[in-house]
Amino acid sequence: MMKDRLKKLIYKIFKQSRNNYGTRKIKKELEKKEKIVSSRRIGRIMKQLNLVSNYTVAYYKPPKKQSNEAKIANILNRAFQQEKKLSVLVSDLTYVRVGKRWNYVCLFVDLFNREIVGTSVGLNKDTNLVYKALSSIQGNLMNVQLFHTDRGSEFNNQLIVEAIETFCIQRSLSTKGCPYDNAVAEATFKSFKIEFVYQKTFQTLEQLTIEMWDHVN
Repeated sequence: MMKDRLKKLIYKIFKQSRNNYGTRKIKKELEKKEKIVSSRRIGRIMKQLNLVSNYTVAYYKPPKKQSNEAKIANILNRAFQQEKKLSVLVSDLTYVRVGKRWNYVCLFVDLFNREIVGTSVGLNKDTNLVYKALSSIQGNLMNVQLFHTDRGSEFNNQLIVEAIETFCIQRSLSTKGCPYDNAVAEATFKSFKIEFVYQKTFQTLEQLTIEMWDHVN
């Protein structure tokens, strides 16, 4: 009887995670409910229930984008733990299939708590997409001390330069060819794709915009 209750609880936790949680996260959720269960046992039960985390599926990785050759140093230097809200922002872009063509998403992440604080979607992977995401941030941008990205060419534009200079924000770029310098943004997009993009079929940009807002919030 207890075994059946445990199965039902694991199934419930897995479904509430939108099929994203694996054994490690389910184990933590069970511990919150004062139930100590080994990862091995959770894995066996998941196998019996045919529960497969979205994270076990491999996906195609597109070619690396054009490089930004601006002479800007890596000021962040992988200092991913920040103690003040909105003090350091990181960003990146990714592609999403909408109908029969690719659309694009830009996200801004606050290193203080890993919260997605700025978003935008659009038909083109360009500077306007970045500027729109920056403009969507709720809060005083004068509090932002540093803005870090990889060397994608979308972040190298006079519009972005003028925007960050207006708010006295210092710029930081990853070392060329080193994704680990922007690891938090990379990890955020991995979760965003696996938990959201790959689980949906989008027919219009409006649909993507609405459902993305729901997911992010």
